[in-house]
Amino acid sequence: MYDAVEVSRLLDILGNRNRRRIIELLRQKPCFVTEISETLVISPKAVIDHLQMMEREAILSCQVDDRRRKYYYLANDILIDISRKQVRGLTEAVDDDDDAEQNHLKNPVSMLGRMIKAHDMILSNLEQVNHDIETKINDLARNHKDLFRSNREITVIIALAHESLTSEELVQVTDMSPEDLAEILKRFGRKGLIRRTKDRYTLRGVHAE
Repeated sequence: MYDAVEVSRLLDILGNRNRRRIIELLRQKPCFVTEISETLVISPKAVIDHLQMMEREAILSCQVDDRRRKYYYLANDILIDISRKQVRGLTEAVDDDDDAEQNHLKNPVSMLGRMIKAHDMILSNLEQVNHDIETKINDLARNHKDLFRSNREITVIIALAHESLTSEELVQVTDMSPEDLAEILKRFGRKGLIRRTKDRYTLRGVHAE
């Protein structure tokens, strides 16, 4: 049984939609950071932050495979049962109060209905965006073979398309060895695909559009 502080922390975790989406994804199978990022269209850095938070709470755990790639899985699932108990008694005395309460709730309930409809529309649009992103990634791999030699190189470009990252962050989000990543970054630098500012790498020029 969780105490009040633990329940509060769990509710804080579940209050974030992306963390709920990550949990739902990991219910299906263990995933690497890049799989989570690409499937849910969340920046790799944000995925890492969410994973680390849930790992601290012992919701998730991780293992490293023989290729030194780290994948995450549910260590402890979260199941929440919320019930409502109706208090009976003094019904005649509170009828007027009930009517006033119902009128008071009318506007918030109506607003909730509009928000749910807007939510459904956003999800529908997000599915289309996910499809467009997948199509663009496939086009990138097919039409720019002169720039990209492997899917691993495309993975680096996708990670940097979200935001600038350090080499350590790129190692974590791409599941590559530091040596392999260093070779790719060196090649991208010669090709003019990326630039390095202090310790962070960013897409440059037309490739950042």
